[in-house]
Amino acid sequence: MKKTVLIVLIAVLFSSSYTYSQTKTELQKHYQAFYDQMRLQGDVDGVINALTHLNVLSPSKERNDTLAYIYANDNQHLQALNTIGIEKLATDSDLAVQVKAISLKALNQPKRALEQFEVLNTREPNAYLAYELADLKVQLGDNTGAMTNVEYGIANATDDMKYAFYERQQPYEVPLKAAFLHVKGLIQYNIDKNNIDQAIATIDQALQIDPNFNLASLSKQALTSRKDTPEEKK
Repeated sequence: MKKTVLIVLIAVLFSSSYTYSQTKTELQKHYQAFYDQMRLQGDVDGVINALTHLNVLSPSKERNDTLAYIYANDNQHLQALNTIGIEKLATDSDLAVQVKAISLKALNQPKRALEQFEVLNTREPNAYLAYELADLKVQLGDNTGAMTNVEYGIANATDDMKYAFYERQQPYEVPLKAAFLHVKGLIQYNIDKNNIDQAIATIDQALQIDPNFNLASLSKQALTSRKDTPEEKK
């Protein structure tokens, strides 16, 4: 009798396991098809939903990185970091490091963002990364380090490279070299506040490249105002 009960129990467990496995496989097929369809339709929320379900059913580091990237690309930076964390990990993929860097910067965490951008720059340096490094270092008061990145960027930025700015209601792009010259002018002012003319001249170079560079125009106006109104007269 005991032997019969045991055989029945094993049969039930095997059947349940087989049914679960079969159901899990079907669910994976369903959400993979759902993911493909949401991508085709350009439905970001649907893509996030599908990837989340696929990760629950079959965890994947690559899929997790992709999910975080989609969150970040949709300006859901907190969700992106909740997906992959904020730690600096040598095992992170380039995509994961990029997501951490972009999202930490967007959430006003310049020190942590700088760590991630430095990892990317170590793996494959380029002019765009040099700009991000310079911008963050200026925020953190490292003008010498920022100037090193600026000089690299000016030397390596090509005419077709653009950088987007968002301080106006309507975002706009300027040549990356102009963006570097603007930062260079700000660094020159930070290093030597008694030589405003040098900083203004450098920002003028940026405006010569792109006269519609709004942020550079605002910086020039601010520096000119300081020049015309010395500290002792304020």
